[in-house]
Amino acid sequence: MRKIWRSLATLVAAVLLAAALGTLVPRPLWPAAMAEGEGTRRILVLKNPIHTDIAVPLDDGVRRRFAFLAGAGLPMDAPGARYIVFGWGGRAFYLETPTWSQLKAAPALKALTLDASVMHVDVAGTIKEPHSDVSGFDIDEAHFAALLDYIAASFRQGPNGPMVVENAGYSTYDRFYEAGGHFNALVGCNTWTAAGLRVAGIRTGWWNPLPVSLWWSMGLYN
Repeated sequence: MRKIWRSLATLVAAVLLAAALGTLVPRPLWPAAMAEGEGTRRILVLKNPIHTDIAVPLDDGVRRRFAFLAGAGLPMDAPGARYIVFGWGGRAFYLETPTWSQLKAAPALKALTLDASVMHVDVAGTIKEPHSDVSGFDIDEAHFAALLDYIAASFRQGPNGPMVVENAGYSTYDRFYEAGGHFNALVGCNTWTAAGLRVAGIRTGWWNPLPVSLWWSMGLYN
């Protein structure tokens, strides 16, 4: 029994050390040179206790780029629409856990082991800044275009383009789509967000499995 507890303690210590190093070691190690036209586009990172999303401002170009979302009924042309909010996550957990009160054992277990993935897309109005759960970054047009490419590539393609998950969603303002890659405890929604931010020229920690570690690293290096 002592050996089991010792092994568990060692495992916990290793995970905590990895998480600390993942926050404190920047990625990339050296900041990129400032680009021409810095600050022409403002993107937002949104968080809750376990999940992060990337919000991009809506304009005609973004609407054209993600026109398939309107085809699935997402109200991108609604008068109050200001942002499209994108998140990547585990299929079972995302679809079956709209609120914490609806948490079930099977989706949670899949999220910790291995699960298929989905993209969650939402339309938002004005998002308040400053706010403890919102972090904003001003990036140039080239990095903004690269971020849109990264997001678009996260949707799994079928014969007719991105594949909407039928009869899934939390409200009339959001949709789920099949996504590329697999979700697990090491490669999850927050590592997807962090990778997108790096594509956009924003430094993060080396490994950010939790919103709190991503938030700390964004504050440290940007």
